[in-house]
Amino acid sequence: MTNSGGQIKLMNVVNTTTAQIPRTLIADDQPDVLAALRLLLKSAGYQTEAADSPSAVLEAIKHHRFDLVLMDLNYARDTTSGREGLDLISSIQALDSEVPIVVMTAWGTVDLAVESMRRGVRDFVQKPWENSHLLRKVKTEIEQGQVRRREHGREAETRISDRQLRLELGEAREIQQGLMPSRMPNLSGFSLAGAWQPAHVVGGDYLAAFKLNEDQAVLCMADVAGKGLPAALVMSNMQAVLKSLASESISPNELCERLNLVVYGNTPLHKFISCFYSVLDVRSRTLTFTNAGHNPPLLVDRDGECLRLEEGGRVIGAFTDSRYTQRQLQLHSGDKLLMFTDGLTEVRCAAGEEFGEERLRECLVAHRGHSAAVLRTIILNEVTGFCRNDFQDDAALMVLVAE
Repeated sequence: MTNSGGQIKLMNVVNTTTAQIPRTLIADDQPDVLAALRLLLKSAGYQTEAADSPSAVLEAIKHHRFDLVLMDLNYARDTTSGREGLDLISSIQALDSEVPIVVMTAWGTVDLAVESMRRGVRDFVQKPWENSHLLRKVKTEIEQGQVRRREHGREAETRISDRQLRLELGEAREIQQGLMPSRMPNLSGFSLAGAWQPAHVVGGDYLAAFKLNEDQAVLCMADVAGKGLPAALVMSNMQAVLKSLASESISPNELCERLNLVVYGNTPLHKFISCFYSVLDVRSRTLTFTNAGHNPPLLVDRDGECLRLEEGGRVIGAFTDSRYTQRQLQLHSGDKLLMFTDGLTEVRCAAGEEFGEERLRECLVAHRGHSAAVLRTIILNEVTGFCRNDFQDDAALMVLVAE
């Protein structure tokens, strides 16, 4: 349609014939009662359908969805027990648990009304009825029934969405677990063990241990700011870049500089990564590392002296101009190196106190005579017991022991 200026004017047309008119099912074995009720409800604007027996009622409900069932409790002329009607209520509920049911009977008693309500009836009307009173009940029950159907529909959609989300998160967890080392590399003269525990189904902590050649292996620990699926997505991108950059020809500080530029370009604002990247040379027994804003790993020697590995620079992905330094350490028999994320030290006990780095150091020193696998288990047990297994953040650790 165009107006006088030649511009198109859009109009919304409502087809009133398609508007949803409530559908009612009237059930009674007396034709005159059925006729009177159908006339009353039609005059009030409702669609009506009639059924003169319990079997006809159930057949109608199998083929159509009704907004209300208005039914008699008695169908055998020689009985006033209401048993047929009570059984019919249960059968209706089995077919459609949400349809409102209003019962009518000339033989209403308190016990019968109570039993009807117990079986799912929404309201009770005695014959002979008063038209305006009955119509008010019908209107109320239809409106409330429609609200319940909509709510249940939304709840069903939510359950389906939640189930789908759980399935997808389960798949995401499997994928993320596949990015973690399934087994630690065999390093001549060293034992190595690690553990990873996300606070949610997936998380932003990352640990890696893989060989560059027969003599050199990468040991890496990283932590994405945040947790859950967003952190896991950033982490998966970071590990892919790291794996593509890592080689025996690139030093830890050079790798961190390149990694920083790629992550900066790939991740949103406020999503940075702390990262400890090191290369272990099993032949020379040296560890060359760069710490990009990560919790300093703890190196404890056989005498219990502890060194924090801090040399490096700023977190990954926050600034384009970040530069990194590196340091090389000589490892000796009995040295224990613990790499970890802050989810391990920041867990709290019931009193609100953090586990802290000092407790972690004390645990490492007290049990320094053990292998990497045993140390890992001891530390995890200490932390888990402290917080009663209530991890509020992702947690990961890796233990290296020089034999």
